Amino acid sequence: MKNSHFKHLLELTLATCFISTSGVLGKYIDMPTEVLVWWRSALAFIILFAYCRYKTIDLKLHSKKDRLPFILSAFFMGAHWISYFYALKLSNVALGMLSLYTFPVIIALLEPLFIKIKFDPIHIVLGILVLLGIYILAPDFNLENSNVKGVFLGLLSAVFYALRILILKQHVAKYNGTTLMVYQLLILTVLLAPFLFFKDTSSIKTEYPYVLILALLTTAIGHTLFIKKLKYFSVSTASIISSTQPVFGIILAYIFLNEIPTFNTYIGGSLIIATVIIESVRSKKKKTD
Repeated sequence: MKNSHFKHLLELTLATCFISTSGVLGKYIDMPTEVLVWWRSALAFIILFAYCRYKTIDLKLHSKKDRLPFILSAFFMGAHWISYFYALKLSNVALGMLSLYTFPVIIALLEPLFIKIKFDPIHIVLGILVLLGIYILAPDFNLENSNVKGVFLGLLSAVFYALRILILKQHVAKYNGTTLMVYQLLILTVLLAPFLFFKDTSSIKTEYPYVLILALLTTAIGHTLFIKKLKYFSVSTASIISSTQPVFGIILAYIFLNEIPTFNTYIGGSLIIATVIIESVRSKKKKTD
């Protein structure tokens, strides 16, 4: 049991690392946001659909009642991605990612309303610690520059992300994580198709290598692996563990975009990592009790 828990925890961390590449790629790729998300969805769908056919993964819906949750989760995933990429464009990778990762607090508050579990006050404490880390990490800004818009869009993206995860949590026991992602990507590809008719799509000619990385590494592998791991952890546990994404993202932004972290980045990042370690130990104890 202990080895199994460690394996799931390691895979969840790996998924978190892959997903964190979205910050650098979303900031770097020069393409209208809605078009970028369409390409991300369409390419990831093709990759995952081919994988399902190769592995003979069942893609059938178990019930017609599942159609609405699938559509809703796809809608919230698209809203999350679009608002998040706008936040990155308006501010920077650090601020965009850090404002997004208030979502563990939102999930901790909403989870008992979606799933029949007892409210755990410790998640509020851990969420506050994450918020404190984010507060320390965030650079100073005034109310008249675009950073404010970036923060608000990041927070809005956090709400969308939390709702998507909570909806999915009710269905991961019945479906393979890859199946869930395939349907979401297909639905989102259809929903965003109209943007191709009135947005500039010509930049795909030069940006396609980075879009492909975003579709394959960040989306097809990262998000699918994260969804698969939800069945082994509570949503609150998984989301707090994934709060290391801003730390990974800031490191990648420093390497590839020359966004130099400040002293506050190290302090706030350390606080977030400490919170993740606390929750990891707690979740392991629950699994072994």
